[in-house]
Amino acid sequence: MNKDTLTKKLSEIWDSLYPESPSAPLESFVAELESFKQKNPLPKQDEKWYKDAIVYSLYVDLFNEDFNGLEEKLPYLADLGVNCIWLLPILESPMKDVGFDISRYDRVRRELLGLDENATDQERENRFSAFLAKAHEHGLKVIFDIAMNHTSDEHQWFRESRKSTDNPFRDYYIWNADKNRYTETRLLFKGMVNSNWEPDGDWYYFHRFFEFQPDLNYHNPTVLFEMSRILMYWISQGVDGLRADAIPYLWKKEGTNCENLPETHQIIKFFRAIIDYLRPDTLLLAEACQPPKEVVKYFGENDECHAGYHFPLMPQIFKSLATADAKPIMKVLSEQVTPSIREENQWFTFLRVHDELTLEMVTEEDRKIIHDYYCRDPRWDFRVGEGVAARLSELMEFNPEKYGLAYSIMLTLPGTPLVYYGDEFGKPNDEKYYEEKIKETGYTDARYFVRGEIDWEKWDKELQKPESFHTKVFNTIKKQLEVRKSTQVFGRGSIDWLEMVDQEEKPIDAVLACIREYDDEQVMAVHNLSDETQNTNLRVNFVSENDFDMLEQKVTQNDEGYLVLPPHSYHWFKLK
Repeated sequence: MNKDTLTKKLSEIWDSLYPESPSAPLESFVAELESFKQKNPLPKQDEKWYKDAIVYSLYVDLFNEDFNGLEEKLPYLADLGVNCIWLLPILESPMKDVGFDISRYDRVRRELLGLDENATDQERENRFSAFLAKAHEHGLKVIFDIAMNHTSDEHQWFRESRKSTDNPFRDYYIWNADKNRYTETRLLFKGMVNSNWEPDGDWYYFHRFFEFQPDLNYHNPTVLFEMSRILMYWISQGVDGLRADAIPYLWKKEGTNCENLPETHQIIKFFRAIIDYLRPDTLLLAEACQPPKEVVKYFGENDECHAGYHFPLMPQIFKSLATADAKPIMKVLSEQVTPSIREENQWFTFLRVHDELTLEMVTEEDRKIIHDYYCRDPRWDFRVGEGVAARLSELMEFNPEKYGLAYSIMLTLPGTPLVYYGDEFGKPNDEKYYEEKIKETGYTDARYFVRGEIDWEKWDKELQKPESFHTKVFNTIKKQLEVRKSTQVFGRGSIDWLEMVDQEEKPIDAVLACIREYDDEQVMAVHNLSDETQNTNLRVNFVSENDFDMLEQKVTQNDEGYLVLPPHSYHWFKLK
């Protein structure tokens, strides 16, 4: 994008957001952008690299203490088969919400960098830059979270904001004399937060999340410029992408639910134009827990986010596994639920992340089915039945076959997959961390179960036991990632469902099968979702002469050459 195109784009957005504001501040900002680009020449990103990514998400401190520890594990991650690291919150924060409450946007937390308390800002910047260089040497892209909707109440902007009504920073946030604004806005943390308004002296401030996370006020154009400068800074540092946290809530408007408003999309177009001007293909990833028909709007005309999470897919994978029925997965990925997207855009898929198995995006009937099946401990309940907070090993009842099956489903469906730290070897719920965080924060948050530190000495010993659940899981996932990484069709290809029937032409609901195709690659993935053997009418004359699939798993056939699927088995077959 050249300067003229940038100026035209930003001017159109400015006029739609701030029609009463003079253009001088925008003109000044464009000049600032041009100067910034000249001073910070950046190498090109790999075009659409995120389409072929396998992402590993982690908390730096919980994964291996700090960035020094993470650097030690870079060879491990590269060998595992991932090629992108998603760093969960790393910016300055009082850590009341594991770092999503940001108190400074342009610095990584000192303790994560392994520096002493007297370290200068320059030393902190240099240390993080050195980490980025090391990660890139190992073929690993790096992305991390920026909460764009809110800050910590300890951010300097908010500290100034609460001093007086005429403080210059007052308008960075949303203050009111009472709680009678935005009354149609739903509570996001039902059961944990009672109101979107928090009293502060004689006034109230607005927040969508915890009360210590006041929302920013994008009606003030200065806030838009400030957040744009944060993007500019991190792009100049060489990060490969940013996860835009909580973006559906950026713009507030009376008489609405304050979600997915047209002005929010204009803000994101503003950010994307800056990215395309400074360093195209720097990933902007939408964290929007919304139906797919809403999420695709955050891709715009390829002028908003490059990619977004497919939140409704996850619970339907779990439902299909619980009911041994392929239809929930097929339905959620149908055009009726998931609109087609441009070639440049991408879904990000996952089984588990740092949050709960969210049930916001399902029907009441599905919510009951999934919650009743998986919430085996009442402490795992999240938001009064709207989620289940547990590690994948717990949800799969420490069954290595079911665990591998779940991963195989995710890795063969369209999108860019996420591996949550420790899930590659079946890390269980962390009871100790759960209890410690409740005492520390005063919040009984079930999501603490799915976090916690990795004791690498312990796990290295455990993974030396060939027959242990964890070793079986590790070997299974590592092999799947190895094949997935070498097969572009999974990240870029089309999907065609196969209607599975047995040899008597009766439908087999328990088998999920599809053909993925991209250029000259064609792969078939077949999954038995049930705990019973399934006899199909598929002939497997396309497997190797030794009757092994792409994952080097033995293929079972009956005397007539038809594919037989043992309980919870799966295969990836290369057709061409």
